[in-house]
Amino acid sequence: MSIIGTIVVGFIVGLLARALKPGDDKLGLVMTTLLGIAGAFLARYAGMALGWYREGEPAGWIASIVGAIVLLVIYGLVRGSSRRT
Repeated sequence: MSIIGTIVVGFIVGLLARALKPGDDKLGLVMTTLLGIAGAFLARYAGMALGWYREGEPAGWIASIVGAIVLLVIYGLVRGSSRRT
């Protein structure tokens, strides 16, 4: 996939993950895009480790969104613990 395609898909995945996860995640456009791209990479490598995907096969939309939600939860935990100190 081209760089532009990756950015567009990452942005859409990031927006969907932020919409599906409850809570207020204050992320800008760039961070939302990076969240979606990272979620897709997380889903791909987790799927390869579990034998769901082969080498070079991209993750599906649902797996990418789930990966982005997992990253949002981790981000919320890290951000929440840093605010308490």
